[in-house]
Amino acid sequence: MDKVPSQCAVCHAWPSQRVCNACVMRFAQPATRCQRCALRVPAGVAVCGACLQNPPSFDACIAAVDYAYPWADALAQFKFRGDPGWARALATLMRSTPWMEPALEAADRVLAVPLSTERLRERGFNQSALLARQLAGTKADCHTLLRLHATEVQSGLPRVQRLRNLRGAFAVEPARAASLRGQRVVLIDDVMTTGATLHAATLALREAGVAHVTATVLARTGLD
Repeated sequence: MDKVPSQCAVCHAWPSQRVCNACVMRFAQPATRCQRCALRVPAGVAVCGACLQNPPSFDACIAAVDYAYPWADALAQFKFRGDPGWARALATLMRSTPWMEPALEAADRVLAVPLSTERLRERGFNQSALLARQLAGTKADCHTLLRLHATEVQSGLPRVQRLRNLRGAFAVEPARAASLRGQRVVLIDDVMTTGATLHAATLALREAGVAHVTATVLARTGLD
């Protein structure tokens, strides 16, 4: 069971949960986002120009916050400093995002973007799987989508290079593939930058016959 810290990780108010309500209200204001890639768009715009010209492989995308202070720091603690206790607080933040509850309710199952065996051994946990379990309970499925091989560090690479690195990186567990046909899936990851990882994972799900994929992330980076 997670131990709740005595101070807010942002403002250090005491006593508090991981991030106090005041900081959530300050740093997680709802934003108008493209329905296909979750980039910020002007009010009244449903889909950005890039997605109109070149739609992503997934059908919809939901992001809770921008990849910025304090959420970038929270994710660093969650992923790289071995603090999985962040999962509950960050999943709660994701669940509060408009359209998240309807997406979860409509989904047949909720999948997490998997880590490679090497990365999982190194980190000790898959942050996306922890978020999926907190968000979806019994609908969470962390065994059907597989990562076949590790990829080089993606940060800083252009989208074309990321896509090339991720080619063939994901597959569906053969024994479970038939059960996916015609299903609606929510696909969970922690951060979306170019969308290359979610695109590659979605292609593997499409090959198995998944009918609808909603990509969902905690944080979305902006355009460079």
